[in-house]
Amino acid sequence: MPGLTAPSDYSREPPRHPSLKINSKEPFNAEPPRSALACSYITPSDFFYKRNHGPIPIVEDIERYSVKISGLVENSKQLFMKDIRILPKYNVTATLQCAGNRRTAMSKTRTVKGVGWDVSAIGNAVWGGAKLCDVLELVGIPKLTSSTQFGGKHVEFVSVDKCKEEKGGPYKASIPLIQATNPEADVLLAYEMNGETLNRDHGYPLRVVVPGVIGARSVKWLEDINIIEQECQGFFMQKDYKMFPPSVDWDNIDWSTRRPQMDFPVQCAICSLEDVSTIKPGKVKISGYAASGGGRGIERVDISVDGGKSWIEASRCQKSGVQYIGDGSDSDKWAWVLFEITTDIHQSTEIIAKAIDSAANVQPEKVEDIWNLRGILNTSWHRVKVQAGHSNL
Repeated sequence: MPGLTAPSDYSREPPRHPSLKINSKEPFNAEPPRSALACSYITPSDFFYKRNHGPIPIVEDIERYSVKISGLVENSKQLFMKDIRILPKYNVTATLQCAGNRRTAMSKTRTVKGVGWDVSAIGNAVWGGAKLCDVLELVGIPKLTSSTQFGGKHVEFVSVDKCKEEKGGPYKASIPLIQATNPEADVLLAYEMNGETLNRDHGYPLRVVVPGVIGARSVKWLEDINIIEQECQGFFMQKDYKMFPPSVDWDNIDWSTRRPQMDFPVQCAICSLEDVSTIKPGKVKISGYAASGGGRGIERVDISVDGGKSWIEASRCQKSGVQYIGDGSDSDKWAWVLFEITTDIHQSTEIIAKAIDSAANVQPEKVEDIWNLRGILNTSWHRVKVQAGHSNL
């Protein structure tokens, strides 16, 4: 692509924060320490998880960079950054989460395939850019359109990023056209993150942000937008990121029997404590995040400090000084919720957190019940063991 190139090796990677937990170096995949993750409602760019499939693309000439919109439309169009910036700018606070978040815990049940994430393959940011529905109007697709006159029903996003899973081809994914053209869905072509220009790890110069959906659909380093009849046939839509039951293994898997995963389920994790922590008996603060896909709010976060025998409700918040109400008009519907509770713990125990979203969806109790060979969507109750003893905490 003019102005934007995908390197063939890892010699020109961007700098990264030294405290990130690196899960793989080539390609670079890393997450922040869980203790740092829930310190702020908005995740700083440096501490936002990095999920990559190849070397990070390089912008050689931003003036020449453009995105082509084509496919089942009357007229194709080439958009430069100045064309996109002319459109109304929106800021959308949205949580992105890798479908493999908490995979490491799932792998302790049975081996799974994928990057070994702890609980921090998730982050919440303010994304700035043009709404995709406004962009698609430039090629004659009205808002709230489910099918073009030429039969287009899906919007495919193609990256300049090259990855081995696509046999050296570009990373790509798609969403339904009705979602892309719905202003309320807040799908963005984003060029800012937390009020600053996107950095290279997060998709500079332009990326898609699809709120409420697993991160795999928010394509970075955008090159093409294709209006197509069927879902994207790329690897990450058809042979990855699908939810299978525990009975399916690599010998009997049939990828065609499942739809690509889109919305992420209700999720929560404790961030103030590691999986095995030593605590000083007495008052202990338990805090972390909770999130649900599809724009659903968090109705409740329950905490148990006796291994699940009894439960207490944690407080929930988003922005400081603004009362959080799930699905409330003052709440960010695409964003996570931070929870916190301080309670007495005087002996070694297992602390558990579980969340309920505004549609009354609950997290499954046992990871064994949702084990799957790719280790995605581990939304089981989050458990940490604590040892009561002398500590500097």
